[in-house]
Amino acid sequence: MEDFTLYLKLGLYHVLDWQAYDHILFLIALAVIYNFTNWKKVLWLITLFTIGHTITLSLAAYNIISINIEIVEFLIPVTIFITALVNIVTLKKSKQKSSNINLIFAFFFGLIHGLGFSNYFKMLMDDTESKLLPLLEFALGIEIAQVIIVLGILILGYIAQNFFRVSKRDWVLVLSSIVIGVVIPMLTERIFW
Repeated sequence: MEDFTLYLKLGLYHVLDWQAYDHILFLIALAVIYNFTNWKKVLWLITLFTIGHTITLSLAAYNIISINIEIVEFLIPVTIFITALVNIVTLKKSKQKSSNINLIFAFFFGLIHGLGFSNYFKMLMDDTESKLLPLLEFALGIEIAQVIIVLGILILGYIAQNFFRVSKRDWVLVLSSIVIGVVIPMLTERIFW
């Protein structure tokens, strides 16, 4: 039970750590186009991201893959930038099209984000004989933390759109633009070539 709590908390803090705000930025960009009526799609987004994250984390923990961390650290803000930019570019297009793109982003970008934590997780798991259960416990922590963040985003969107009468278009445009503004310096700091 102690190990369960350890890995669950590790997953929670991995997402909820304000020092590692790139995960939060990605979730903002991913979820800003949705509202509570889309809760099933949002849950799929979160789960697909966790699955992608867990796949690459598992592959790294079992020494199946090893990627240069500098490349991964650059690709993480690229994924955030692309997601926020697509929100802005597709503002006038149908919701269904954006939803499908974001489902693909969630899974594929989850794969990349999982690689970003793989070296630390691999060191943590080196002495552990069975890696599967800790990986699943960690994934559960990530899933819970993402639900918390996305729920916060949906609540803020609801308040902005229903109490302050901010249009959905403006809400998506402003938040996606803020995310891009925050992520551009991350991109320039992490250039690896």
